[in-house]
Amino acid sequence: MDLSETYRQIVKEHFPNALIVTDRFHVIRLVNHHFLKAWQLLDPVGRKNRGLLSLMRRHEKNLKPEQIPKLQSYLATNLLLKEVYEFKQNLCTLLGLKDQTKVELRPFIHELISMINQLRQTSLEPLQTLGDTLDKWKEEIGRMLRFSRSNGITEGFHTKMEMFSRRAFGFRNFSNYRLRVLAHCGWDAVFAVRN
Repeated sequence: MDLSETYRQIVKEHFPNALIVTDRFHVIRLVNHHFLKAWQLLDPVGRKNRGLLSLMRRHEKNLKPEQIPKLQSYLATNLLLKEVYEFKQNLCTLLGLKDQTKVELRPFIHELISMINQLRQTSLEPLQTLGDTLDKWKEEIGRMLRFSRSNGITEGFHTKMEMFSRRAFGFRNFSNYRLRVLAHCGWDAVFAVRN
């Protein structure tokens, strides 16, 4: 699930034996969101530069060779921002782990807890907030590193369904909407059984 306290409470109440696993996409998106807020505090002018924004959002492994010197020259002008950027990259690399055994995961969990504590002790408010949130969800995030489950398929279907509704300016007839979803989302077996 995503990092919704409401959903977590509902699951704990109605499915007390369920083990909650956070969704990797939402965790990394949260890290990036708070990093961009911290960047805004450290360099409000640079944060408005769309070219820099594109470079700072990406994981360093996804940068093209010609983009690396541009990013490095910008970070060299602000050493505190460079430190925060490198921390974010290390955190995202750690959060990108999956399918680890318990033994393999043990040192990474210790590293994650250490990074969360560092975030909570920083002077930048967005990073403190990030540290507090990750601390509240550390068990679920630990399970995320252990397993490769994702709600990406559900999110994809939801995006398609919203797109259908927007294109039609809303469906007045739910039956027509349902048929459109079944036709486009590839649920042929369900469509055949129900009709």
